[in-house]
Amino acid sequence: MEQISIFDIFKTGVGPSSSHTLGPWKAALEFTDMLKNNKVLSVEVELYGSLSKTGKGHGTDVAVIMGLQGFDPETVDTNKIPDYIEKVNKSNQLFIDNQYIFFNPSEDIIYREYPLPYHPNALTFRSLLSDNSIISETYYSVGGGFIVKEADKKQTKTYKDLPYPINTERDLDKYIDSTKLSISEIVFENELQFNSKELIRKKILELWDTMLDCIYQGCCKSGTLPGGLNVKRKAKHFSAGLLNNIETKDREEWIKAVKACEPTFNNINKWISCFAIAVNEENASMGRIVTSPTNGASGVIPAVLMYHYCFGNYKGENDIIEFFLTAGEIASLFKKGATISGAMGGCQAEIGVSSAMAAAGLADINGGTPDQVLEAAEIAMEHHLGLTCDPVGGLVQVPCIERNAMGAIKAVTASNLALSINPENAVVNLDTVIKTMWETAKDMNIKYKETSEGGLAINIPVLPNC
Repeated sequence: MEQISIFDIFKTGVGPSSSHTLGPWKAALEFTDMLKNNKVLSVEVELYGSLSKTGKGHGTDVAVIMGLQGFDPETVDTNKIPDYIEKVNKSNQLFIDNQYIFFNPSEDIIYREYPLPYHPNALTFRSLLSDNSIISETYYSVGGGFIVKEADKKQTKTYKDLPYPINTERDLDKYIDSTKLSISEIVFENELQFNSKELIRKKILELWDTMLDCIYQGCCKSGTLPGGLNVKRKAKHFSAGLLNNIETKDREEWIKAVKACEPTFNNINKWISCFAIAVNEENASMGRIVTSPTNGASGVIPAVLMYHYCFGNYKGENDIIEFFLTAGEIASLFKKGATISGAMGGCQAEIGVSSAMAAAGLADINGGTPDQVLEAAEIAMEHHLGLTCDPVGGLVQVPCIERNAMGAIKAVTASNLALSINPENAVVNLDTVIKTMWETAKDMNIKYKETSEGGLAINIPVLPNC
């Protein structure tokens, strides 16, 4: 099994999709490195399977153009992306490795609806050099922004020795029993093999700051989301109503106002939904988000953690650290035992996994035992089994945005249930639900796996320009 850091799970990037935007973007960056010190005459990109079927709606074409020109999804000014794309479309030129190359996006990005055998999200880059040789490479975007190169599929990787190698819940249980450490403490010891204590803390708090900013930005913007479905932004309206339309000048003042809200059940429920929707409206607009574990499900973790931060028993930054460590390990278990790719497993692999992550993290920082934390993750996923991925118009708007709100609410409920019961009496454990999720994914009809060929995607009228 591969070793996965929590910083492989949580990544700062650009919406709207980790598998269809972030993964292809990273693949394009990697391919561009192969072109260095060569005189390049042309480049073409072939998109296969799900990348072809929903690529335009998910920004795959934009991602490969940005990546080929060397823009980093972690640092690029997201407000300037439309200008960069417009320049390429008007000039039919890419700027690669200090040279301008003819590139017509309508001809040089080729859509192949059939999948390649290894994974439904595949793309091939091909470049003609001045000596008439060709550099070509195929990549697979396997979910959560992870990419696999064709040449690396069967290679044996060399891994660091971790003090607590974890592939299953059973492994985790063994270490908990032998060390008496909490889940977050065990994960932290593993993370020390990748980063220093200070850097782990710094990187987690930076991720949380990005999430906070994303929530705030989403709650400040009105208008219509891009893509042609004419979906109106909702988060600003929700936030303003809950705050009785009071004006706030910056993020900190807005958060202070949120915390001052009357903490009734209805208000808290609405705020959780508002937080999740705000993030995913930013995601749908190619804004800056944190993949957790995917872009399409990036609103669940921030919403649940923001709920704890504003209305829960927040005890300080250690809560943030422990939450991320625990939630990251839950995602790792699902990636190793099943999938976090909507194109492989439907939305149960995205919203379901993010809800399980959030439930576990919340149970941990609310004082749950390790068994209760794992039970919280199990409960959350158990009630997402079979959830399909059927984006209308190939966009991450309907039903994806509201689905994040529902996943966040389920996470809070799962955490509360787990903290109220004795896990020894549980009938289903996390390993079992991960196995079941993977079996369900394999049985699921391909039309429900991010192809926009089934479910709501074919029963909702789509405007011609989608």
